[in-house]
Amino acid sequence: MTPGAEIALRIDQTLTQDATGTLVMQELEALGLDRARTEVSVQYVDHNLLQADEKNAEDHEYLRTAAQRFGLWFSKAGNGVSHPTHMQRFGVPGKTLAGSDSHTCAAGALSMLAIGVGGLEVALAISSQPLYVRMPEIWGIELEGELPQWCSAKDVILEMLRRHGVSGAVGRILEYHGPGLATLTAMDRHVIANMGAELGATTTVFPSDEQVRAFLAAEGREHDWVELTAGADAEYDLEDAIDLSAIEPLIAEPSSPGKVVPVREVAGTEIAQVVIGSSANPGLRDFAVAAAMVAGRQTVPQVSFDVNPTSREILTDLIEMGAVTDLVAAGARIHQTGCLGCIGMGQAPAVGRNSLRTMPRNFPGRSGTEEDSVWLCSPETAAASALTGVITDPREWARTVRMEYPKLALPTRVSVNTTMLAAPLEPERARRVRPVKGPNISSLPPLTPLPDRIQAPVLLKVGDDVSTDEISPAGARALPFRSNIPKLAMFTFTRIDDSYPERAQQIGAESGHIVVGGENYGQGSSREHAAITPRYLGLRVVIAKSFARIHWQNLANFGVLALEFAEPADYDGIDRGDVLRLEHLHDLARTTSFQVRNLTKDAVFTARHRLSPRQVEDVLAGGLIPRLARTP
Repeated sequence: MTPGAEIALRIDQTLTQDATGTLVMQELEALGLDRARTEVSVQYVDHNLLQADEKNAEDHEYLRTAAQRFGLWFSKAGNGVSHPTHMQRFGVPGKTLAGSDSHTCAAGALSMLAIGVGGLEVALAISSQPLYVRMPEIWGIELEGELPQWCSAKDVILEMLRRHGVSGAVGRILEYHGPGLATLTAMDRHVIANMGAELGATTTVFPSDEQVRAFLAAEGREHDWVELTAGADAEYDLEDAIDLSAIEPLIAEPSSPGKVVPVREVAGTEIAQVVIGSSANPGLRDFAVAAAMVAGRQTVPQVSFDVNPTSREILTDLIEMGAVTDLVAAGARIHQTGCLGCIGMGQAPAVGRNSLRTMPRNFPGRSGTEEDSVWLCSPETAAASALTGVITDPREWARTVRMEYPKLALPTRVSVNTTMLAAPLEPERARRVRPVKGPNISSLPPLTPLPDRIQAPVLLKVGDDVSTDEISPAGARALPFRSNIPKLAMFTFTRIDDSYPERAQQIGAESGHIVVGGENYGQGSSREHAAITPRYLGLRVVIAKSFARIHWQNLANFGVLALEFAEPADYDGIDRGDVLRLEHLHDLARTTSFQVRNLTKDAVFTARHRLSPRQVEDVLAGGLIPRLARTP
C-alpha cells in the first residue's frame, strides 16, 4: 500500500442515485449480471424529482424495475437524499462503500471507507469485481477544543477549504482525530466528510466512537455499532490541526467552494434567496437550529426562503418538534426531500442576485441559472441572512436581537421510516422481471479502439478547475436526458462554449478531436456523463496540467486518453484550432511519455500518462466495457 500505487478494494455496499443510476443499470445489463453480489446495494431516487414532463418518471420506473431484476434495494422518490438516508438505514462502521456520486465519501462519518466513483465502477462492484484506486496518502487532522456558539460543522470544512483550496487533498484520505471529536455528532461529521469531495480527497474517515454509537442507537441499529479508532501510535503521511474554539462563521464566495472568507468581511451584501438543505447540511440539527432562529419572526420580503429537508425521517421529526410550523410561519417554502436545488432541479435564482445555500458546491451555472451568484454557508449564517436580507454574521445578528444560542431538544430516538424502501426480490421472482424502458432511455454508444496515430484539432482549450458541471451540466434542462446520451451530448461544454457540440459533429468521430485543460481538470461530481458525452461527440484525447481523480478514471473507462503536460508551460503554446499529432499510441504499455507535434505551430512538446497496466488495456480497447467484452 504505497501512495500512488494502484490497489484493489473489496466492496461491501454500493449506492446509486437517479442521475447516474440509469447508466449503471444499463451497464449491469451489458455485463450480463444475474444478481447483485454485494452485501447491500441501494438505488436511490433523489435528484430528478421534478416531473415537468414524462422523462424523469420514465427513468424512475426503469430504475425501480431494474432494481427488482438485479436484486437491489429501491428507495422511492421523496424518501431522501442518498447519503444521509444510506447512513441512517444501511451504514455500518468498517464496511466499504462505492457510490456513483462524489459525495459518497460522507459515509466516512460512520467510519466507513466510502469512495465516490464513476457508474461503471459501481456496476463492476455490484458484480463482485474489485474497486481499483491509487493508494492515497493519509492526512491526519487533529481537532482540539469546542466550536463556539453560532458556528457549526460547515464552518470547519469551510476552514479546510480556506486553507487548502479545491485541490488540496487530491490523492489523499482525510482522517480526523483528536479530543475535539467528542463534541461533534455523527451528522456533524457527515457535513465535514461530505465536503471532503470539494477538497479533491479520495475520501474522509472518522473513528467509530460513542457519537457513532449514539447515532445508530437513535436509528434503532445499535447492534451494527463496532468501535474503530486509530491506535495511540498511529502515524500519518501529512498532519494538520484545527482548534475548533478559534473557528468563526465562514462563507464561500461565488463561484468556487475554495473561495472562502469570514462572513464578517462580506456582511451587508444584499441577497435574494436562502436555501437550507442538501447532503452538505443534512442533519436534524441543521434544520432545527434554523427553525429556532426564525421562530416568531418573518423573513424579509425580498428573500425567497427555501427549506429542502434531506430525508422523510428528518421531515417527520421536524414536524413532531413543531419546527416545520416555525419555518412556515416565518415565510419558508418547504420542498421535497431530495437534492433538488443542489443539482439545479428547481429553485434556480434570479440572474445577478445573490443566493445563500447550505450546499456543497457553487460551480458556475450549477444552480440552474447560467449567470448565477451562489454562496455557501452554514445554517446559522443562512437563517440570520434570511431575516435581514443581507449576508449577516449570526453572532452579530444574535447580539442585535438579544438571542441566546438555541438549546435544541433533539429526540434520542428518531422517526424511523422503512416503508419507502423496497427490499430486493427473491432470485426466482427477480429473474422474471423485465426492466421497463421508456423512449427517452437510449443504449450505451459503441466505443471503438484507440488508434495508433491521432491527428486532430484542439476543439476546446479551457483553464484551471473546470468542473464536470461545466463539461456535462446539471439543472432542469439537461438532467432529464441523463438516460439519452445523444440528446445529453448536445449540452456538452455549452457553459464554456455553446458551439462545441455543433463543431464536434462537423469534425466527426473519424478523426476525432482533442481538448486541452489546465490544473485539476474535471473536478466535482462523479458523473460519468462528463466522459461519455464528449466521447460520443468524438473526443479521443485530453491533455491537461493535472486531472481530478474521478474524472481521470472515467475518461479511461470510456476510452479517452488522458495525458498531462511534462512541462506545464507548454499549455501556453497551444490555441484552439491547432492541429496536434500523436503517434505510436499502441506503445502505452511500454512508455509513459509521448512527443506531441503541434502541426499548426510547428512545435513539439512532451505529454505523459499515469495509467496503470489495467487502465492502458481499457484505453486501447476503447473503454472498459469493450475490453471486458473481448476477454474470454
